[in-house]
Amino acid sequence: MIDKNENLIKAAFALHQDGRVLPDSYLIDVDMFLKNAEKILHKAKEYKIKLYFMLKQLGRNPYLAKELVRLGYEGAVVVDFKEAQLMMQHQIPIGNVGHLVQIPETMIPKTIAYRPEVITVYSYNKVKSIDKAAGDAGITQGILLRVYGDKDAIYSGQTAGISLNEVKDFALRVKAECKNIQIKGVTSFPCFLYDDEKRDIVPTNNLDTVKEAVEMLKELGITPDIINTPSATCVYTLDKIAAYGGNCGEPGHGLTGTTPLHAARDMEEIPSVVYVSEISHNFKGEAYCYGGGHYRRSHASNTLVGKNMESAERLSVIVPNEDSIDYHFAISKECTIGDTVLMAFRFQIFVTRSDVVLVKGISTGKPEVVGIYDSLGNKKE
Repeated sequence: MIDKNENLIKAAFALHQDGRVLPDSYLIDVDMFLKNAEKILHKAKEYKIKLYFMLKQLGRNPYLAKELVRLGYEGAVVVDFKEAQLMMQHQIPIGNVGHLVQIPETMIPKTIAYRPEVITVYSYNKVKSIDKAAGDAGITQGILLRVYGDKDAIYSGQTAGISLNEVKDFALRVKAECKNIQIKGVTSFPCFLYDDEKRDIVPTNNLDTVKEAVEMLKELGITPDIINTPSATCVYTLDKIAAYGGNCGEPGHGLTGTTPLHAARDMEEIPSVVYVSEISHNFKGEAYCYGGGHYRRSHASNTLVGKNMESAERLSVIVPNEDSIDYHFAISKECTIGDTVLMAFRFQIFVTRSDVVLVKGISTGKPEVVGIYDSLGNKKE
């Protein structure tokens, strides 16, 4: 972060010391975020790759969503139905809904009426519910089949999918019995992952499964329009998506320059998010800053502590253990109470209780707070 976006660090120190940003806030460099988004979109257009933006890691922020639509992004991929509700409330186009969390039954008619481009499904019962709601609305709803193979990676808490062995029977049944459904494509997650040893983002077995499922559908006379291969979508991985036959990505951390690969090598996107806290107290030789923004896969390790960048000291962070609430982060030595604490780590803001502070004008040295939101996309100031 120091090497790539020094202006963001300077702005974060100044805004916190002036009282315009409180501890437990993620400060977003909006201008840099949008530059990153433009780079990804430009590259995607070269390959004719469809992009759905993912914003759950930035607290489902509607301001940023509207800016991405203005740039030319087709719509959002919403991680769950609560994010779908927020995007609908703010009239944000939805590209894909249902991938990691299916739509609750009572929400299906409302969601169908909003006209998302596709709904990802992994059970026939859910397809039937979507078919009925689409019929009642007099429309045809596109779906993606989430598929899996025996060797695929599925994160705990995300276990679901249509077995590769069942794809043909599943698709034939949908074609025969669901008159208001169009199978538009295939997806899985994750299709690409960062490999620490190779210091690269590499394809997973899930990607092979997607490709096999695509061929199965073609054998049935179904031409998949959307081959959705998400995870770590950024300028760099768009080359890989195209090379492996995908045509749809979902930039999330790519938009903020914060995929694991961005910490390992120089990339097109510039990091544009920093976590802001403050020294609360000292205890037995260590300092403690306000918490609230901890994510268990953050890999937080270092911090800058001080009143400005020039005098700040780089220290080690000790994250709270998984059995405890993150009331505080520990820091490796005692510090001055009230000093600013800045960290840069992997984040998922929607699972925290942090604030999101949107700042424009950082690159010109005139930072302006344009909005403060909670971690779920609700505006506070």
